Amino acid sequence: MCEISSVRIQLLILVGLWLRFDPETVSLLNGEKAPDTYFIGVYILIGAGSLVMLVGFFGCCGAVRESQCLLGSFFACLLIIFGAEVAAGVFGFLNKDKIIEDVQNFYATTYNENTNSTLIISYQKVLNCCGTLANNCSDQELDVKDCETGIKDFFNTKLYIIGYVGIGIAGIMIIGMIFSMVLCCAVRNSREVI
Repeated sequence: MCEISSVRIQLLILVGLWLRFDPETVSLLNGEKAPDTYFIGVYILIGAGSLVMLVGFFGCCGAVRESQCLLGSFFACLLIIFGAEVAAGVFGFLNKDKIIEDVQNFYATTYNENTNSTLIISYQKVLNCCGTLANNCSDQELDVKDCETGIKDFFNTKLYIIGYVGIGIAGIMIIGMIFSMVLCCAVRNSREVI
C-alpha cells in the first residue's frame, strides 16, 4: 500500500510541476494581463499530490502498526481527496472552452496592441502560427494557421493531459481505498481471534 501511495504522489506532483513550469506554456502565459485560469487546474494537481503525501503517511503507519484508526483515517482522507479530484476534473472539463477563450482573447488583445511584441513572437514561435482569425499576418505562409486556432489545439492537448492524469490517479486511489479497507478488516478479524 505504501508503494501505491508513493507512485501516486510522485505522478501527481511531477505532472503538475511539468504542466506549471513547461517552458512553452509559461512563455504563452507570462504576460502582464495573462489569464491564470489554466494554472488553477495545475495547482489543484500539485496540491492534491502534496495532500496525498500526508495522507500516505497515515496509510503506511496504519499498515505497519496494524492500526484500525490510522487505516480508517487513510480511507476517509482518500475518499475526500477522490471527491475533490472528481469535482476538479468536472470543473476543468466544463470550463475548458472558457480557459481557451480567455487565452485567445488575451492573445488577440495583445496582438492588436503590438504585433511585434516579445509575447506575440513567442506565441507565433511556440504554436507555429501567425495573426488572428480577423487579422491575418501579411507574410503568412499557406500552411501556417492563425494563432487562435493554434491556442485551441495547444491547450486542448494540455487540458486533456490534466484530465487523463486525474482519471488515472482516481483509479489508483480506488485501489488504495480497497486495500486499506481489506487490511483494516483483516486487522479487526485477527484481533477478534486472539
